[in-house]
Amino acid sequence: MNILTINKFYYIKGGSETYLFALKKELETIGHKVIPFSMKDEKNQATEYEKYFVDNIDYGKAGLMEKIKLGSKVIYSVEARKKIEKLLDENKVDVAHLHLFQHQLSPSILMPLKKRKIPIVYTVHDLKVMCPNYKMLNNNELCEKCKDGKFYNVLLNRCTKNSLSGSLVSMVEAYVHSGMRFYEDYIDHFITPSNFYREKMIEWGFPESKISFIPNFLDTSSISPKYTHGDYMLYLGRLSEEKGILTLLEAMKKSKSSARLKIAGTGPLSDTIRHYILAHDLGHKVEMLGFVSGSELESAINQSKCMIMPSEWYENGPLALIETFASGKPVIGSDIGGIPEHIDHLKNGLLFKSKSSLDLAEKIDFMNNLSEAHYLEFCRNARVKAEQVFDSKQHLSKILPLYESIIA
Repeated sequence: MNILTINKFYYIKGGSETYLFALKKELETIGHKVIPFSMKDEKNQATEYEKYFVDNIDYGKAGLMEKIKLGSKVIYSVEARKKIEKLLDENKVDVAHLHLFQHQLSPSILMPLKKRKIPIVYTVHDLKVMCPNYKMLNNNELCEKCKDGKFYNVLLNRCTKNSLSGSLVSMVEAYVHSGMRFYEDYIDHFITPSNFYREKMIEWGFPESKISFIPNFLDTSSISPKYTHGDYMLYLGRLSEEKGILTLLEAMKKSKSSARLKIAGTGPLSDTIRHYILAHDLGHKVEMLGFVSGSELESAINQSKCMIMPSEWYENGPLALIETFASGKPVIGSDIGGIPEHIDHLKNGLLFKSKSSLDLAEKIDFMNNLSEAHYLEFCRNARVKAEQVFDSKQHLSKILPLYESIIA
């Protein structure tokens, strides 16, 4: 089978790319051919197909005039359409698998695929299919005002980075894509890494028969669980408000146990977090590690007592949570989005009420005060779930029949 995998980044930038490359490896191991289509970047992994990639676009660094100029590409990229047409003319493709394609690639790539009757699967890594700003957040509060096509709300509330021009482009993009029925008529099947996202899409009017819940995965055989632990809990992720990091700091202040916290990651709240730690004399309890990866990240997870995921937005199927389980560590997570379906409360982790620093503090103290025997039970249960639910073989057993069914 020749599988065209489409993602705007061809290097590991986040969870969607981690998943993309892991799936590519598994598919190639069993004899399938994976052909990438993406955007040029010096950080890209080497590939013979880079000649088809579109020129690099960085909207974040663009000035006002350049953003206006690039705005039309967000809605419909002629370059992306021509490049993918050339790729399809020169390579046989049985099925196309979309990941992150909006903005830099745009839905213009869907037309050449449909013209050639190539079936299209789309893994919904974020909420872009429903929400113009990806997150269903407005001023860091959950928001579903754009439901039923009311996309003008993204402009009224400046939902895209609090920018008037950015929000205008997002609104126009949403109306054009909705009017042209890109998601409804061009995509044959949707995959959601959480059942929560599947139910949310159905609630917003997507046909139930076209959406399958298939959890993210890891090659659990490549990860050795570590049931011993150090004296700290770990936060791993972007340092931004929707991730609940400020609620976590408040919880650490309220914690009555000897629990310590290490924060691994960077983001817009880095300075705010440093100031909070100083202002509340939390230096003995909270340590910032900055960006960590590779063996350093593996060591941080292995030596932790558990991971804390205090998100305050609709998380999907967090790979960091799955990797933590595979490493034999429990997770304390908020009861929002797809997190509750990953964590079995009091079995392989703990759930707390999202945004409640008091409830989180109580869960931190509970985990910290567990007996070694009870803690070991949590660890082993976490590993078992990773092996039984989030393993690569389980994933392939679901995704390959899906490919075959839509090709047929």
